[in-house]
Amino acid sequence: MRSSNRHNAILLLKDGTIFHGKAIGNPGTAFGEVCFNTGMTGYQEIFTDPSYFGQLMITTNAHIGNYGVNIEEVESGSVKIAGLICKNFSFDYSRVDAESDLKTFLDANNLMAISDVDTRALVGHIRDHGAMNAVISTDVYDVTGLMEQLNAVPDMNGLELASKVSTTTPYFYGEEKSSYRVAALDIGIKQNILRNLSNRDCYVKVFPFNTSFEEMSAWQPDGYFISNGPGDPAPLVESIEVAKNIIDSGKPLFGICLGHQVIALANGISTYKMHNGHRGINHPVKNLLTGKGEITSQNHGFAINREETEDHSDVEITHVHLNDGTVAGIRMKSKPVFSVQYHPEASPGPHDSAYLFDQFVESMSSHSQV
Repeated sequence: MRSSNRHNAILLLKDGTIFHGKAIGNPGTAFGEVCFNTGMTGYQEIFTDPSYFGQLMITTNAHIGNYGVNIEEVESGSVKIAGLICKNFSFDYSRVDAESDLKTFLDANNLMAISDVDTRALVGHIRDHGAMNAVISTDVYDVTGLMEQLNAVPDMNGLELASKVSTTTPYFYGEEKSSYRVAALDIGIKQNILRNLSNRDCYVKVFPFNTSFEEMSAWQPDGYFISNGPGDPAPLVESIEVAKNIIDSGKPLFGICLGHQVIALANGISTYKMHNGHRGINHPVKNLLTGKGEITSQNHGFAINREETEDHSDVEITHVHLNDGTVAGIRMKSKPVFSVQYHPEASPGPHDSAYLFDQFVESMSSHSQV
């Protein structure tokens, strides 16, 4: 289906702003919080990342779909974004190891998507006015009805979404005879995180989001991991309680993204919704412990309170985002607990942050010798 015979579509923002485009597939309507990712590549990983659940994704790269899709590049079992908004959508692709075109992949996941949108102007609007709920639809003549439906969509602030993407039953990843056993709390875990742990001689048992500490600890792990995920961290009361119990146990704990925020909340540090978040693969971070810079992949709409972190007697800031000074990493002074706001497993070209997995393994190794 090319642009000459595609359905007209609109993007309607919560503030009433309208952008026009063309539907990529069948007619339809999709709601969610609209946000943007600045990555030049990695669209398949973005679309299947559980952290993006419930969001309408704007891709700022001008061409999407030009290198097709490959099953090895998914981060979960299905597409997790609520909808796609892009400038130019490539129905054809050219890559030796691609298995199919992107449209076929999106159709198989029943994803509503629109292209031919002025994404440059749209991203400028979001940067000025902040991330907000929106709707994409081929029902271009019923703006009033769409706005009524949009007003009923819950705001991301205060919204618990981890339960929507977490596994419902525990499962294992890696080799059972590995040197280390890691109990992972799944609040939206990415496949590449499990891959990185397995590659470092870890056997991982992945637990549902609402698993108790008693059930996780009964497996007798050498360390614990709290994953990335979507939504507001504050409503995750059960996960925060699990983090508190892990901290009290004295065993190593590592958290990424939403897991980082949960660990902060477990230490009494509050979180807040950002103006438009950090989503891209070239975010600069400084490691305050080494003085080195890192180019990182980030995907989050919430952050932890910097003043409260600086005032905390047992928590120190280890990494900061160089663009806006937000907290990008913390560690506890009295416990083998640390976390980062970005994604070391994503490795967007440089592998600047891969050492964090090694650091976690070293922590488990040191703790086992005590």
